[in-house]
Amino acid sequence: MARLNEANVVYAKEIIGRYPMARSATIPLLHLAQQQDGYVTNDAIKHIAELVGATSAEVLGTATFYEMFKFEPVGKFVVNICGTMSCALLGADELMHHAEQKLGIKAGSTTPDGMFTLEHAECQAACTEAPCLQINYRYRYRVTPGDLDKLFDDLSSGRLDGEIPPHGTVARVRQHIPSERAVGAVAPDLVSGAPVWMPAPAEAQK
Repeated sequence: MARLNEANVVYAKEIIGRYPMARSATIPLLHLAQQQDGYVTNDAIKHIAELVGATSAEVLGTATFYEMFKFEPVGKFVVNICGTMSCALLGADELMHHAEQKLGIKAGSTTPDGMFTLEHAECQAACTEAPCLQINYRYRYRVTPGDLDKLFDDLSSGRLDGEIPPHGTVARVRQHIPSERAVGAVAPDLVSGAPVWMPAPAEAQK
């Protein structure tokens, strides 16, 4: 079980500095922990709680609200096949059955080599492109069994490593805000007026 490593602690503190309250950084830090280890470890939850001034229970309560956070090891590639109405009508059940046969596992399981985790998913908001799936939350549309075979083969061989990073990687380029362009983190209790981008009441009525 791993806490955030030294480099990620430095980055975590940079992230926390973007927010008026440290606890507001909880979700970005959970993503950081998952990128480090592929899932969110118990030690990482404790470490994040220390960094943001919360309890471990509060951090865990936040994390478990979201489907994308995993709390036990998963495959390098997490494959989520949508099974909601549009996809179901266009063959999602058959696609899942084909995936199970191809990988030799049932949905909710991980292949023995640790390469693939197969999961059911609710609506992925691509109903016009059904049936769809995601690999590490990167979309594939109008997928056929043949497409799925090629996808698994390409992932296994590394041919898609430049396109689909290992599970937990949210982005390849980390956000960096130069100090001269930062808005500044102001505690809510210190805010005395409307945001500068809001029009004054008289202007809003014109």
